[in-house]
Amino acid sequence: MNKPLAIIFVALLVIMDQATKLAAVNYLQPVGNIPLIPGVFHLTYATNTGAAFGLFQGGRWFFVALTVAVIASLVYYFVKLPNSREYSWVRLTLILICGGALGNFIDRLLKGYVVDFLHVTFIRFPIFNLADIFLVMGTLILSALLLFVIKDEAPPSDAGQIEGEGAAGHE
Repeated sequence: MNKPLAIIFVALLVIMDQATKLAAVNYLQPVGNIPLIPGVFHLTYATNTGAAFGLFQGGRWFFVALTVAVIASLVYYFVKLPNSREYSWVRLTLILICGGALGNFIDRLLKGYVVDFLHVTFIRFPIFNLADIFLVMGTLILSALLLFVIKDEAPPSDAGQIEGEGAAGHE
């Protein structure tokens, strides 16, 4: 995938995230909660000044700085990846992670909190948003690729040396 197309995909993810958060603010915040599947899945308006699962509340500027560093790293690795087919899934994961990070970054920067609205209610689970989905899916797929698919090439062993090399004085 070429770089301009990647930028377009990241932008589309951010637009989807921000549009759904805007809808949550405009339509969900006044009512607070809409059960779509009662007892299973609700739309519930919430704000989060922390990280995933509400951890580290109030760390706005830390998360802004961290996100800038993460996005810079993602862009660096995206640019450095060989432009070959076998890295297309890695590129996709970097796009997902970048889109999710930017979506939540915009909220933190402009509002000081992240808008959440997707609520799985049949288990005790934090309320989340589309950016969180992009981040988690990108991270899970990238982890699976790194653990099970992408293999480091083994460095050449000494056994493959030409006879006589390194054997001087051992005749």
